[in-house]
Amino acid sequence: MTRSETIKVGVRIPGEAAEYQIICGSGLLESTGDVVRTSLGEDVRRAAVISNRKVFGLYGEAVELSLKRAGISAASFMIGDGERFKTLRTAEKIIGFLNTAGIKRGDAVIALGGGVVGDAAGFAASLHLRGVRLVQIPTTLLAMIDSSVGGKTGVNSSFGKNLIGTFHQPAVVIADVSVLATLDPREMSSGLFEAVKHGAISGERLLRTTEKMIDVRSRDPKVEAAETRAVFAKGITEHVKFKALIVRDDAREAIGATGSRSRKILNFGHTLAHALELATNYRYLKHGEAVGHGVLFAAELSKRLELSPADSIKFLNGVVHRVGGLPTVDKVGFEAVLAALSNDKKSRGGSIDWVLLEGIGRPVIVSDSSFPGGTVRKALRDYLRSTNR
Repeated sequence: MTRSETIKVGVRIPGEAAEYQIICGSGLLESTGDVVRTSLGEDVRRAAVISNRKVFGLYGEAVELSLKRAGISAASFMIGDGERFKTLRTAEKIIGFLNTAGIKRGDAVIALGGGVVGDAAGFAASLHLRGVRLVQIPTTLLAMIDSSVGGKTGVNSSFGKNLIGTFHQPAVVIADVSVLATLDPREMSSGLFEAVKHGAISGERLLRTTEKMIDVRSRDPKVEAAETRAVFAKGITEHVKFKALIVRDDAREAIGATGSRSRKILNFGHTLAHALELATNYRYLKHGEAVGHGVLFAAELSKRLELSPADSIKFLNGVVHRVGGLPTVDKVGFEAVLAALSNDKKSRGGSIDWVLLEGIGRPVIVSDSSFPGGTVRKALRDYLRSTNR
């Protein structure tokens, strides 16, 4: 039996209005066709399902059959699995497939997979015919609570992560908690690290919700029990509501916005995370693992700069470590990480805007030009070394 909660997300964009639904629950994939038809209207005739072989092997048939039952012709295209495949070349291949498959402006691109699939397929959908409608079906926890919501799309390059991208809001997001049962432990932890990031900047309530997700996962690692799925469905819903609130007020991450409701606060932990991913050529860390390191480092910076009380930092660090072990990064070259930081997309005028904490739920955006000299270099060197203790 399908259980779901529908969240309406109103997104304010200068000069236009956008609203889409995010449906979260269990057993939703079988109703994909009906959801797409209801959300996109009667003019949708074709859908291109973009996925990778592993995910498509698990869920592709169910999604395509559901689309066909709704009178929507489905064709599929596979991309590589992993951040290193989130490239312009992959996007170009997807666009070529959309052209061959006859996808028109009234049709849809369906991203069936994790963040890599969602970002690459969304980016291609934003470019094909100057924009075709996008349906996000996230199959990882991280994609459900973060990357499928908010309209950011993009690809990686040799000079940085997600520096090539667009804003392209989805028409609907279908988050089926049942698929979490097939995730490996590292992928689940990756999503929980991202959830901790949300909790840290939202406040103690969402962080406590995240703790419940961590606790039930420790007792039921496969997220198979109905009670576990119910906790995750509620947790995912709360995380999505928080992100939707931020996106609604700052849909395109305004350059001058620096308040506590700026979309930039969602980058908490991501400054170091993106640098670590680039420095390791996107092959060593899962994105959420990199975020876990980034959260710990940003917390340490907050403490060194005397922005946040020590007990808040201790509490946050404890929650991060309860998720599970992070891969060590002591062997990642210090200079390589430092160089990668300089390419961060949050830099302005030669300085980086760091998202730090004045306490749990109190994010603040601070330019490193205001830091005492050498703060980042010393903190970074110390942090990289500390991960092998």
